[in-house]
Amino acid sequence: MTQTKNDAAPPDAAAPQAPPSVFALALGSIGVVYGDIGTSPLYAFREAVHAASAEHGLTREVVLGVLSLILWSLIITVTLKYVLVLLRADNNGEGGTLSLTALATRALGRRTALVFLLGVIGAAMFLGDSVITPAISVLSAVEGLKLVNPGFADYVVPISLLILVGLFAAQSHGTARVAALFGPIMAIWFVTIAIAGLLHIGDDPRVLYAINPQYAVAFVAQHGHIGLIALGAVFLCVTGGEALYADLGHFGRKPIQVAWLSLVLPALLLNYFGQGARVLSDASALENPFFRLLPDVMVMPMVILATAATVIASQAVITGAYSLVHQAIQLGLLPRLAILHTSASHVGQIYIPRVTIALFIGVVLLIGLFRSSSALSHAYGIAVATTMVVDGLLAFIVAWKLWKLKLWQAALLMVPFIFVDMVFFSANLLKLFEGAWVPILFGAVMVLLILTWRRGTNLLSSKTRRTEVPLDTLLRSLEKKPPHIVPGTAVFFTSTPDFAPTALLHNLKHNKVLHEKNVILTIHVSDTPRVSEDERVQISPVSERFQRVVLRFGYMEEPNVPQGLAIARTCGWRSDIMSTSFFLSRRALKPSPQSGMPAWQDRLFIGLARTSSDATDFFQIPTGRVVEVGTQVTI
Repeated sequence: MTQTKNDAAPPDAAAPQAPPSVFALALGSIGVVYGDIGTSPLYAFREAVHAASAEHGLTREVVLGVLSLILWSLIITVTLKYVLVLLRADNNGEGGTLSLTALATRALGRRTALVFLLGVIGAAMFLGDSVITPAISVLSAVEGLKLVNPGFADYVVPISLLILVGLFAAQSHGTARVAALFGPIMAIWFVTIAIAGLLHIGDDPRVLYAINPQYAVAFVAQHGHIGLIALGAVFLCVTGGEALYADLGHFGRKPIQVAWLSLVLPALLLNYFGQGARVLSDASALENPFFRLLPDVMVMPMVILATAATVIASQAVITGAYSLVHQAIQLGLLPRLAILHTSASHVGQIYIPRVTIALFIGVVLLIGLFRSSSALSHAYGIAVATTMVVDGLLAFIVAWKLWKLKLWQAALLMVPFIFVDMVFFSANLLKLFEGAWVPILFGAVMVLLILTWRRGTNLLSSKTRRTEVPLDTLLRSLEKKPPHIVPGTAVFFTSTPDFAPTALLHNLKHNKVLHEKNVILTIHVSDTPRVSEDERVQISPVSERFQRVVLRFGYMEEPNVPQGLAIARTCGWRSDIMSTSFFLSRRALKPSPQSGMPAWQDRLFIGLARTSSDATDFFQIPTGRVVEVGTQVTI
């Protein structure tokens, strides 16, 4: 918001602040967008070469083949697909799987089960990645201590857990005070790993032959099953690439592109090629090629810097999980959860306690189960690969229907990316029994919860609608037999404004009174991230005492009812919030044999409904103005 200087302002009053420069936004994006992919050099090259050399040992062809695969994976999957194509598929400036789902739905002109299911799978797998990233990133950084002193090996897991306990404990306090340091620290990280790699390319300059894609193609073609397994490990170098698109709304397209092309991509390639040259000159460096790029005296400082980088990467992933869950709640995919704001000046700084607890439990279980980044790498990748496949399929629909490309043009643009993503997905699927089952299980559980919640709420709405009274019918009845009128305004919440809200019927039945002014209020969540103030409120008079009011919010916004009604006053609605009573229905759900869902799904839906946070807090209504009416409903 710009500040207007008036005549009474002192001469040194603050001038309107200019928007952040592209450079400033690019620096900020380095700390948020690129944390995950930026810490991949800690383990990606090592695991890929280990997998590739399992059959014929460590050879020059193996190293060059892996490096060529890494190079062209970063160029095709990240640079071309996400940086140059998908960043243009923005939903009013926002990106991510759910935004892309909304765009695809809008492009088709209707909601389809396929697009909805793709969006749900992509979102669920993104949450699965949110559990694995903190565990593998922090573990891989702390493992550098073993090079400082082999006696530290027994302390890697406890130290990693201690760092993660501190990280998750800090979530409730927010990151506003330290977020400004994220960009500079990650910039130092990328410059440092670039220098470390550059200094060792001279160990074997022929490593640069890997720029030729022929080495990548030949490696996969000649190694068969082992080549596909190695490809699954190579995919670790692009995990986090989907964050470029998911964080589009925070920084914008150009800053993200500038940061990637000018610093992040060159730094990653220099480090990977430096690791390759180091291993070619000394095969024993394969134990931990990242830290072997450094002289012994620099290993400990690099462990500290790597730990800071992985904590920042983990923070970015956790924040992304908060944002995704918030969007899912707004879109009705999940029950309402308590969302707390940790910053008065940054709207996006939120904290969701239940999500934090779930992520922390998942991270601790993963570290306890796998105990090393090498073992955990088998579980990593499948979640990101699934999300990338979903993004590619949805982007094909957007390119064809929304961008108005011809079918063959949309196919020419997106099918090569989808093919590459499917190959990576297949390669990661080979690690199913080594650990890939973990994110698949997590994602399947999330998909089940989302589908159960959606199906249950639809059935509940359908059943409730059959017992509701049309509002027009009720008004005619009230005209024939008017109840006692009391002063003030009553606001009744409903999702079906053409029918009388249950709370209104109960108020008339039990209290036998009607307020002077009555508002039938509907909260509508748009498929756009934000709604302009001009479109926030829609008022439709129904009768002398009744009005229908629709408050529209974007799926990235907080549904603040008092603020929305304050805007309604500018549209002609006259009421004082302190003389207004808000009537809410609190439903007690009971299972029914004729619910339309299996009994186990009934119980699951009822359990989810009971975890839903209070509507008063969710809609930010003053607690002293709320009247809750309890009803019992079978489902």
